[in-house]
Amino acid sequence: MTTDPRRQVPRTDALLSEPRLAAAAERLGRELVKSAVQAVQQRIRDGVTAPADAVDAVLRDLPATASSLRPVLNATGVLVHTNLGRAPLSEASVEAVVAASGTTDVELDLVTGRRGPRGEGAAAALLAAVPAAEAAIVVNNCAAALALVATALGHGKELVLARGELVEIGDGFRIPELLASTGARLREVGTTNRVTLEDYRSAVGPQTGAVLKVHPSNFVVRGFTRSVEVAELAPALAGSGVPLIADLGSGLLGPHPALPGEPDLQSALAGGADLVLASGDKLLGGPQAGLVLGRAELVQHLRRHPLYRALRVDKSTLAALEATLRGPLPPVQTMLAAGLEELRARAAALVATLTAAGLDAVAVGSTARVGGGGAPEFPLPSAAVSLPAAFAEPLRLGSRPVVGRVEGDRTVLDLRSVLPRDDEAVGAAVLEVARRWT
Repeated sequence: MTTDPRRQVPRTDALLSEPRLAAAAERLGRELVKSAVQAVQQRIRDGVTAPADAVDAVLRDLPATASSLRPVLNATGVLVHTNLGRAPLSEASVEAVVAASGTTDVELDLVTGRRGPRGEGAAAALLAAVPAAEAAIVVNNCAAALALVATALGHGKELVLARGELVEIGDGFRIPELLASTGARLREVGTTNRVTLEDYRSAVGPQTGAVLKVHPSNFVVRGFTRSVEVAELAPALAGSGVPLIADLGSGLLGPHPALPGEPDLQSALAGGADLVLASGDKLLGGPQAGLVLGRAELVQHLRRHPLYRALRVDKSTLAALEATLRGPLPPVQTMLAAGLEELRARAAALVATLTAAGLDAVAVGSTARVGGGGAPEFPLPSAAVSLPAAFAEPLRLGSRPVVGRVEGDRTVLDLRSVLPRDDEAVGAAVLEVARRWT
């Protein structure tokens, strides 16, 4: 006599009352755990999972948190990978976010008991890191910073911008469309490949709200080219009352030896820019944020504009940004500074572990990139672990996803974008794939 498999499926209420699942429901929420229970019940009906393994199977299926976002190991060699959340936060930043997750003094002066300035600590940390700036504010990304500047300074006026800087920065997002949406009129100068100081001078007049320089960070134009840098343009605008705004994008605070020629905030302000704009989650290595630094009166004008209220950041971002600036080197900076010999040694150690388990793993040279629309001209020498191409998909689908890149018939795991503390986790993920998929 065949037993109906449905009779062997543990009841939902019985599983949910099991102590380990009840504890998970307290942490993750009852509905999320219930959904995992129902998925396992279906696998039992299908004969894939044994009834006695139901609780363990549910626990394996549950996420680490109630969020659908999963931690991923970035072995692509792209340090600031937009699809993977850009810059990973430092431990100091994570601790600051946790500390700020409850009630905080984000806008309260504990001495007087009265309302205090919002984001004062983060602004002070920015000014300490970029001495050429007189004041700073933080909004929710660099596009928001540009929109705020264009609205406050350019609405109903002209923004003078070189044609070669009318860029698209990804996913169809175009700088000229953003600027036009603020009510500013664009006054394009020069040609696609060449612009001169005289082009700017001729365009500036009574209707000029600002001159805008946008760093074309994700492409390079070569050959018969000419551009006008901030240090050349600033003296020409002196006395005109027209502010010079430099959108630098990548968030590099000062010159970096690994990225010669990549513009930085300190140098741009020292060279005469009135305001500089940048991202917090790129080369700075912090949370998503838009940074505006420069002359105090202009920053205060932006702070008092009605749009600023809609664009300001929350306490978690302020806490993470300040900790990034004041704390130890964030992961992106650590990855950028990693020595090639160190990377080769890490790759060799990882390969030794994998080949000892009988896997086809080889240590190879590699070329990493900054990513995030930054420093396209500066490849970063790196080292990687090369595996058969068949590993790429199951590594992404593992219990701890690892994202590499496929080159020809090989999966390449570039270690410059992996912190040394995560090497063991990468090796464990590869061994898991070998056990379960090959």
